[in-house]
Amino acid sequence: MSPSVFGVIAPHPPIFIESVGGAERHKADASLAALVAAADAIAAYEPVALIVMSPHAPAVYDTFLIDTSDAMEGSLADFGDTRKIRWQVDSHLARALVTAVDRAGIPVAPRDADSRLRPGWLDHATIVPLSFLDPSHRYRIVVISLSYLSLATHHAFGGVVREAVQSLGRRVVFVASGDCSHRLTPQAGAGYSPRGQEFDNTLVGLIRSGRLAGLREIDTALADAAGECGLRSFVTLGGFAGEDSVPTKVLAYESPWGVGYLTALVGDAARPRGVDDDVLHSSIGAPSQESEIVTLARATLGATLRCDALPAPVLGDSAYPARAGAFVSLHREGRLRGCIGTISATKSTLGEEVAHNVLEAAFDDPRFEPLTAEEFGDLEMSVDVLHPAEPAKIEELDPKRFGVIVTAGNRRGLLLPDLEGVDDVATQIDIALQKAGIRPDEDFSIERFHVDRFH
Repeated sequence: MSPSVFGVIAPHPPIFIESVGGAERHKADASLAALVAAADAIAAYEPVALIVMSPHAPAVYDTFLIDTSDAMEGSLADFGDTRKIRWQVDSHLARALVTAVDRAGIPVAPRDADSRLRPGWLDHATIVPLSFLDPSHRYRIVVISLSYLSLATHHAFGGVVREAVQSLGRRVVFVASGDCSHRLTPQAGAGYSPRGQEFDNTLVGLIRSGRLAGLREIDTALADAAGECGLRSFVTLGGFAGEDSVPTKVLAYESPWGVGYLTALVGDAARPRGVDDDVLHSSIGAPSQESEIVTLARATLGATLRCDALPAPVLGDSAYPARAGAFVSLHREGRLRGCIGTISATKSTLGEEVAHNVLEAAFDDPRFEPLTAEEFGDLEMSVDVLHPAEPAKIEELDPKRFGVIVTAGNRRGLLLPDLEGVDDVATQIDIALQKAGIRPDEDFSIERFHVDRFH
């Protein structure tokens, strides 16, 4: 990927703006802080223009639109703020993009080709992110409307935009405006779908790992069920970034009102500042005789933090089971830093199971903040490969030999065996019940299981 490529994924809810959201906006403080951090990264990058793809700009079903006006103006009047907001347009760049995309055989038109497309008008999905990313109106902008052509076409469109920008020698930032699922909770305005979180997990996972090219492969039925509005913007940014894995940094993901808000940096400017790549290759904390399965977990996490291609999730030792549930535990300075796993196999191979779960443990354990590159060097890892569970009675448990699973209805809690501070059965059961949200006076079933623990 060219070092001149840099992009930002930015949410666009008007409630983020103080004049609209007031104190309520602080429920999304993580996103507000992330957008400020993204603005700092843009300032350090020193672009001449920001290209914004907005899912709420006037759109045509089978054609991309690029606004070539000299300036654009709009307001958040629909949300209670009538102040006019104006940015200058890099009209030369806009016209050059129209020409380049047309030459590539992708349907495109300037917005001023039809007055009904409201050329020069700024929509809220452009105003909101720009209000954070360029509050002083320092940069010229180019606003692009997405189409409803295929995701593959959006990816190709992004590639043409990159080539055109580079041929002009322009230093720009591509801002992919968009929200994730609008259906994460029953209270969400668009209603609830259990597929909403599935979509967001898939989306954030691909972006976190730097595999933006994979966004074009997301099942559109899943996207429709999730009620998203940002996927096409994100796919286009993936095309702008290139075909290879790219450096990315997820600054925030949250859903305070039942809508997923993702803020992320894409490109070389997303690399951690002041962190030497040697640290990410470091074997500090890795025992000299580290097992193959832990080496795979460590290599997967290191590659993700470096934004390198992930190693093949293959285990050469035939002593490992072909498939199994597995838990990956991370420790620093003797303290737990993350632990996520699966009770039974969910992937095609054990290697894939471990590669997936180490990233979940590092970035998605809700008890901890996402792991940073600075923490990788002295990270200790272990992998527990689970044997099938069997029903058990209280008197058949032994917290040193067996893990335990407690179940009541659809609530389930698991505790691994041989954990520091878990010396008796009562403590083991109590912790497992707490994890499942099961009261001790409820009826629940018990299972026990062995593990093979690898360091």
